[in-house]
Amino acid sequence: MSTRTCRLVTLGCKVNQYETQLVKEALEQNGYREASDDESADLCVVNTCTVTNEGDAKSRKEVRRLARHNPGTRTIVMGCYATRDPDAVADLPGVFEVVTDKRELPDVLARQGVVDMPSGISHFEGRKRAYVKVQDGCVLRCTYCIIPQVRHGLRSRSPEDIETEVRRLIDNGYKEIVISGIHVGHYGVDTTRGKSGKSPFRLWHLFRKLDRIPGDWRMRLSSIEANEVDDEFISAAADCEHLCSQFHPALQSGSNGVLARMRRRYRIEPFLEKLERIRDVMPDVAYTTDLIVGFPGETEAEFEESLEACRRAKFMKIHLFPYSPRRGTPAATFEEQVPPEVRKVRMQRATVLERQLAMRYYESLIDRDVEVLVERECHDRPGWVRGTDRHYVPVEFPGAADDVGEFHIVRGEKSFPEYLRASR
Repeated sequence: MSTRTCRLVTLGCKVNQYETQLVKEALEQNGYREASDDESADLCVVNTCTVTNEGDAKSRKEVRRLARHNPGTRTIVMGCYATRDPDAVADLPGVFEVVTDKRELPDVLARQGVVDMPSGISHFEGRKRAYVKVQDGCVLRCTYCIIPQVRHGLRSRSPEDIETEVRRLIDNGYKEIVISGIHVGHYGVDTTRGKSGKSPFRLWHLFRKLDRIPGDWRMRLSSIEANEVDDEFISAAADCEHLCSQFHPALQSGSNGVLARMRRRYRIEPFLEKLERIRDVMPDVAYTTDLIVGFPGETEAEFEESLEACRRAKFMKIHLFPYSPRRGTPAATFEEQVPPEVRKVRMQRATVLERQLAMRYYESLIDRDVEVLVERECHDRPGWVRGTDRHYVPVEFPGAADDVGEFHIVRGEKSFPEYLRASR
């Protein structure tokens, strides 16, 4: 057994989780093992988040906690907070390497004895679905977002590397692959735009390519900008057998005035029209989205416009975020910041609507067969299991431990605010 131990902590998004898994496999292939709960780790890795001020604080807290519980450890800190404020990170206890650019990671790990860096992952620790990072970077300039400053530029992986990784994960038993990135809809833009002799290879080309991989599996897109959906995308999505009919177009606001202040690239009517175009060819499609509540200057009328847009879009799930000023972004300096008590009330109202819309979609699946990937047993209901269907609906039905990680066709029976109950 190896004498070198490691401990890894991840904060933030799907891309961070993927990148931590890649580091974990690199360490394991080169003689490290994860430390058990009762032993100190020789090496700690923290993958940080900086999307909010709270993300910064949580990142610092984790580094300090690891230093306390792993005396004498060496800590590598990577991720968006490390990129944004490397000096502050370097001053934290136990930190001896700060990775400000992920492209430096192989050299950093080489100094810890990692001589063979994998090109992709083979497993996804603790999950029944696997995230696959297909691109990195964002070139947009939304006024509330810090990410383009820390993941600037666009970098797309080769289709061949992605296909090899997806095939490996499927061979290792993963039945759902989530296509992930910082701006997934810009996949391929950097590799073919303006380059003579190279045919464009975009996101819809990628999922057409992956769809040809045989087997009992499915893929899901983590997100897509509605204005990046065109006829080719819609046609490919409708044709692909393995692609889940669930998309996540981030709305952020349903008010054109707020969208302009956010510097988003669409307005509400074209956004909703694009969703209807997809629905015309995929009638049972489910839409999930993100909504920021209480953006600077948001009036009561503009908030109502957001609620109405959500009703018209018929979102199945809405990830709600109360606006939080992010240091270093233009929106943090805007006048007319919405008072916290107003944001709180609006969040409560938006949450009520979100549950109503979810229930409405769940009800549409009653007396219909749904394909569920079982992810865990229900700890509060012995003899029941919980999973997710192709539309990203949480489903509970009678089952046992042997069902975890497998697909089951079950019949929708009754809707609840948080899930659909089904029978076998």
